[in-house]
Order: sequence, then structure tokens, then C-alpha cells
Amino acid sequence: MASSVKLFCTICHDDGISKSAVTWCTECEVFLCRDCEKPHSKSRLSKNHKTMSAKDYQKLPTFMQEISSQCRDHKKKFELYCSFHVCPCCVQCVTDKHQKCQEMKPLSAILQQVKSSASAQFFEKDLNDVKENLDTAIKYMKTRTSTINDQKTKAVKEIRYMRKSINDYLDKLEQDLLDDLESKHSKLKSNMATLLQQMEQRASQINQMQSQFTKMTQYATELQMYIGLREIEKTTAQAAKYIEDLESGDDFNEKNLEVNMSSALQSILQNVKSFGDININTSSSTLKIKAGRKDQAQHLVPNVPGIEQIKPSLLTKLTIPKDMKSVNIFACHILPDGKFIILYEGKKQLLLFSNDCIFIRTVVTFTEDPYDTCFVRNNTVAVTLDSKQTVLVDIEKNTVIQTIQLSHYCYGVASDGKTLVISNGGSQYTTVNLNDMSQTILEGMEGVVLISLFQGNIYGTNFYESKVHCCKSTGEPLWTYQHQDIAIPRGLTLDKNGCVYIVSWGNNSIVVVSPDGKTCKTILSEADGIKRPWAINIDRETGMMIASTYSDDNNNTAFIYKI
Repeated sequence: MASSVKLFCTICHDDGISKSAVTWCTECEVFLCRDCEKPHSKSRLSKNHKTMSAKDYQKLPTFMQEISSQCRDHKKKFELYCSFHVCPCCVQCVTDKHQKCQEMKPLSAILQQVKSSASAQFFEKDLNDVKENLDTAIKYMKTRTSTINDQKTKAVKEIRYMRKSINDYLDKLEQDLLDDLESKHSKLKSNMATLLQQMEQRASQINQMQSQFTKMTQYATELQMYIGLREIEKTTAQAAKYIEDLESGDDFNEKNLEVNMSSALQSILQNVKSFGDININTSSSTLKIKAGRKDQAQHLVPNVPGIEQIKPSLLTKLTIPKDMKSVNIFACHILPDGKFIILYEGKKQLLLFSNDCIFIRTVVTFTEDPYDTCFVRNNTVAVTLDSKQTVLVDIEKNTVIQTIQLSHYCYGVASDGKTLVISNGGSQYTTVNLNDMSQTILEGMEGVVLISLFQGNIYGTNFYESKVHCCKSTGEPLWTYQHQDIAIPRGLTLDKNGCVYIVSWGNNSIVVVSPDGKTCKTILSEADGIKRPWAINIDRETGMMIASTYSDDNNNTAFIYKI
């Protein structure tokens, strides 16, 4: 973006005079007014200097206005270019920082016709492609935002519809129960009323005879009394028999109304802990963007730091419980939250450690020997077992949540969150789609046991032949590397730049291989305390590295480094 700041002549400004600048000398790096421009253009030392108008200078982006042709450290003009470090140098830089660099070139040769070079055209295309990709991605994300808003609205409707359906159904069940109560109560009440009426009629008859008995004894003749007593005897006998029949039957049984609530209904209060679950299901993006350029030299822009700059610094080590110190660590991993998990082969356990390397708990104890582990997603890790099985473990719930049955033995395992890759220690490996759990068996990388994933490629170590392999996800080989510094390699991992870190078990070291698989460097050795290393992992976001090794007391542990 062009600057709107008024520019003054540098030479006049140094003399306390403010004159508007009309020219910028690209070599002297000063502004010149019209009066100062004339001697500058005639001077033997500066007449061949390239200049540009002050107006054109203001059209340059701010970051380009700040670029100097002089070294900031030594205040000398850049004259050379180091191809190894991809930077311009002054003569003093060569003495101070680039004594061992072999590829020094004249800077003028590098800058020749740079504006019309293929690189400039490529970068212009890159800018256009990136801008188009960003516009496409922004449009895509806005569409996705609208989609999830619609999904929320739909989910609210579904939740409320389910609530109404439950309410309506419970209301119906409640009314059915009330109707049944009313029916049984009415029937029971009716039966009791009928029986009560019958007993009251007999009681009335007895009461009448009882009230007339005295008159009978006073006024009745002997014959009348005799026959009357016989009638009273008959009536009382019938009443007594009636009462006995009622008592021997079930008429006097206490028939009580009671309600038994459905056990299924009661279980709702005990077993139903939530109305449902809200999940974020991840699927492959449908966003289509233009692919960037690959495998083309861009000497004007440095790609990634070289492996010669990598030097891990030891931070600490895991505090291993005393009863576990003699057991082999087969795998170790740094979780996204900074905690650590390790796989203990002898005790068949997956252990969790805190961010400060203190043992927290045993996550799972397996019935079979575990071999390798990797982080998958959402508090889930995968563990291969010494069989044709790989299990997914929820490290928060401390339980195996899924078992994946394969057609081959399971050794190394790696995941990018969408796919699980499992090696069989030979030439086969299986990819598992974590969305639908579909499996695909592929061929490639003969003899690879332990593996890692990076940017769609699969990396693996062959400890039988001391080789490191890299292939595409389809199995197509990209490169194979073998070097005397790599002996019986075991675990491997990659940093954010694609450098491959190898555990060299055979010579007690950790070696890093360049992303192109052409060079290597030993970054940790036995002198650094590396003994019989087996597993390694890097958190690409933080640059933290964990490696299993034996400590000075000859117990198995894991060291934590900063890359």
C-alpha cells in the first residue's frame, strides 16, 4: 500500500533544512531534493547509481521500503549470496557466520533480471492462487456457518418434538391408568353397596322381631307363642346361616385400592441422565482449492530450517513408579493437552502422565501384549495388540470403546484423525476410515514395522535392514534412506517441517533425516544419555519431543526435549 507521508531530502534534513524529496537513490538509500540531485548525478562515485522518483518510492509496500542493501549487523553493503542459508551477506558476514558455507555467489548474479525471472511470475501466480483460495475458503466457511445454524434450528425442533411426543404419550398412559382406577373403584363400590343393602334388610327384620318379642310374651296365647317362637327360630337361624356364609366366603375380605407405578416409568428418574447428546461429527471437507506448486526450486524464499540447525535441549524426564522401572516402554506419545501416555509392554498397561511428567494413573491393562499406540481424536488413542486386533481406548473413561479386527497381525499404528494406518511388519498395511470403519489393505515399504504419518505420506522403519522408507498413502514409494548412523531403527516421528526423527536402537542414538530423504544427522547419542531407545514422538505444535531410553540407574524411562 502506497505511503502518504511527505518525504524530505535526507542531506538537507541533516543540515536542519526541510526540502521536499524528488528522488530516492537505491544504493545510497537517501532521499534527494532537486538541488542535491544534481551533484549526486554528476559525482564520480554516484553518477551510475540507480534512482527512482520519490512518488514511485511511496508506491512500494511498507515492508519493501524497509529493506536495506546494507547488512544490519556490520553496516556494510551486501555483495554475496549464501545458497546454503538462502540469504544475502556482506564480506564481514562471511567471516563471522559463513566460513563453512561452500555455495557463496555474487549477489549481482542472483539479482540479475529478477523482476522478469520465472520465480517472480511464479510468485505472482502464487499470490493470485492464494487470494482465490482464501476467497473460496471464506465463502465456504460462511456457507458452513449458515449450515450449522440451520442444523441448530433443526435440532431444536427435534428436541422439542421429542419432548411433546413424550408428554403426549405420558398423558395418554396417565389417563388410561385413571380410567382403570375409576372402573375398578366403581365396581368395588357397587358390590359393597349391594351387600350392605342385603345385610340391612335382614337386620331390619331381626330388629322388628326383637322389638315385638316382649309383646308376644305378654299377650300371645300359648299356641301363638309356640308357633311364634318356631318362626323366630327359623328367621334367626336363616340370618345366622347368612352371616356364616358371608364370613366363610370372600365377601368380608378387605379389598383395597392401590396403584403400582410402572417400573419402566420409574427407571426414567434413575437411568435417564440426559435428554440426548449433541455431537460434532467430522467428515471430509468438500472445499475445492487450487493446489500449490510443489517440487519447484524457490531460491528467493527459504523453505524450512536445515537439519544441521536441529539440536534438542533436555527439559526433564518422566517420573516412573518404582514397581514399573524395569519394564520396557514400547511406545510414548504427547497428547494435545500436553499430557503423556506410554505403553508398558511387560505389564501390558497404558499409563497416563501429567504435563509435569508425574504418573497419574493406569488407563487400561490389556489381556494381550500391546505393541504400539498413537493419538486419534477426542480423548481417544489406538493401541495395537499382539494379535490381529487394534483397539480404541478412551483415556478419560479408562476403557476400550472399540475393537477393530484385521486380517493381518498388528504392529505399528499412526493416525491423522481421519484415517488409521496399521502395519503388519511385512509389506502390507491397512488403512481404516474412522468415519465408517471401512478397511483397505495396501502393499508397500517391505519390512516396515513402526510407522508415522505426515501430510498424506507414510513413513516407516525397517529394523531388519536398517532402512527408513517414505511412500504415498497409496503405497507408491517416494524414497528409501540407509546410512551407517542408523542401526536397527525402531520408532520414528516427524516435526512440523517434515524432518524425520529416528530412534537408532543399534547404536544408542537419535538421528534426524532431511525431508527429502537424502541426508541425516545424529542429534542425540549415548553421550547424551541415550541407551537402548525404542520409542519417540514429537508434538508438532509445541516442538516438544519424548523419547524412551534407559537412565543412569539402568531403569527404563522417557526423556523430554525441546526441539
